[in-house]
Amino acid sequence: MRILHTSDWHVGKVLKGRSRHEEHIRVLGQVVEIARAERPDLVIIAGDLYDTAAPSPDAVRVVTRALSALRQTGAQVLAIGGNHDNGQALDALRPWADAAGITLRGSVRDKPEDLIITGTTEGGERWQVAALPFLSQRFAIRAVEMYDLTAAEASQTYADHIARLIGRLATGFDEPGVINLLTAHLTVVGASTGGGEREAHTVMGYAVPATVFPPGTHYVALGHLHRSQSVIGPCPVRYSGSPLAVDFGEEENVSSVAIVDVSADKAAKVRDVPVTSARTLRTVRGSLDQLSTVNLPDAWLRVFVRETPRVGLREDVQEMLPDALEVRIDPDMVPDKAGERMAQRAGRSPRQLFGDYLDNRGNAEEGVRELFDELYDEVSSTK
Repeated sequence: MRILHTSDWHVGKVLKGRSRHEEHIRVLGQVVEIARAERPDLVIIAGDLYDTAAPSPDAVRVVTRALSALRQTGAQVLAIGGNHDNGQALDALRPWADAAGITLRGSVRDKPEDLIITGTTEGGERWQVAALPFLSQRFAIRAVEMYDLTAAEASQTYADHIARLIGRLATGFDEPGVINLLTAHLTVVGASTGGGEREAHTVMGYAVPATVFPPGTHYVALGHLHRSQSVIGPCPVRYSGSPLAVDFGEEENVSSVAIVDVSADKAAKVRDVPVTSARTLRTVRGSLDQLSTVNLPDAWLRVFVRETPRVGLREDVQEMLPDALEVRIDPDMVPDKAGERMAQRAGRSPRQLFGDYLDNRGNAEEGVRELFDELYDEVSSTK
């Protein structure tokens, strides 16, 4: 069977105050065109369909239309909730999704079988997917309690919770002749972040080892990290990455979707298909004269200016480069005052330092220095 694996759409993303609505329409339109050309049996969207848990009506329209268009290519479509999504809101769309032939799993419910999706390709290949939406640490504990684990088991680490849940979901992966798939939205130890992920859900106890995935899994389709990459594990494990760079930390990423060919008796073969419809993100540095030669009409820009800071400098740069979303003074142009101040203070008495403070504040009131001297002498004499 053939799978199109994508994730981390982040529809509704606003970059430095600039909407990316039109870009998302073009990007997801290209993903649909790739699906039409590649004719996958199954499309997996591994979480973070939206950039926020309260998406705008425009963002909802973009996502639902993209899911419908993917379904109209003839593929089965499965989408799970990510840490940016509102899982319960996605679940509320399930009646619509079911009627449209789309499978949505926004959150973990009481019955584990709800997270097992099965199907058969037109060629007669049977497949099953264990679908695990994003779980916060708090809800990971609640989820393991749902599945009748002991108190001792429920007190283990987040990675242990995820491993037990996956083990519970994968109990049927030993059936012969079935292609076993797993999709989840999480961080795997050793994988590289893309640059725009939410750090609180990427580190600080949220990373799990690749050993949580059962060896009998034919392919693991992950979301959450925005860089396309494979992860060493007991089975094929891959992040598809985001189909567009969502922040300037991702400007070096190659946006793509993964096309996976897999069968019950052959190893998965994965190839990336680039997605090129979004505007690129670029960081440029230079003086005003150097910046005047920049010609990147199809890019959003982050600019580091090599000029002495002055009033109106930002406006001059933005007039020259209208697509500059972020303008900063190059750190090399900002003197390190801290070291200089420390050197100036070295070896000076408290009276001298207080006198410098008054001079810098422009305080010339008579008697202040004398009062400080009297107070200092009084405090010093009591030691």
